[in-house]
Amino acid sequence: MKTKTIDIRAKEWFDKTFGNSYFAGTITINKGTETEETFLMPFQYGYGSSYEHEAKATLTQFNKISTDFESLSNYCKRVGIELTRNIERGCLKRDLKAIENRYNQQLETV
Repeated sequence: MKTKTIDIRAKEWFDKTFGNSYFAGTITINKGTETEETFLMPFQYGYGSSYEHEAKATLTQFNKISTDFESLSNYCKRVGIELTRNIERGCLKRDLKAIENRYNQQLETV
């Protein structure tokens, strides 16, 4: 199966008490097609574009892409994959945990 699209959706929460940022999200490849697959980026520490680096690592781990030293956006440009990414900042911690819960519920129905 050839990867044609990668859609990354993430949410970020800033812990004011300790001054750390965290994110969680999902990565969907070939969204809206018969070959659609979704992967979880669970609740974890990270800020800025950390979610993009995690998405690249996840897709590499599951052999959906093959790149070592270039960014996900450069890789997608080079091989002709449409990349969409979005991070919603200022979310609540429970919003991030909800992503993980919804993902796990989807797995249970499969």
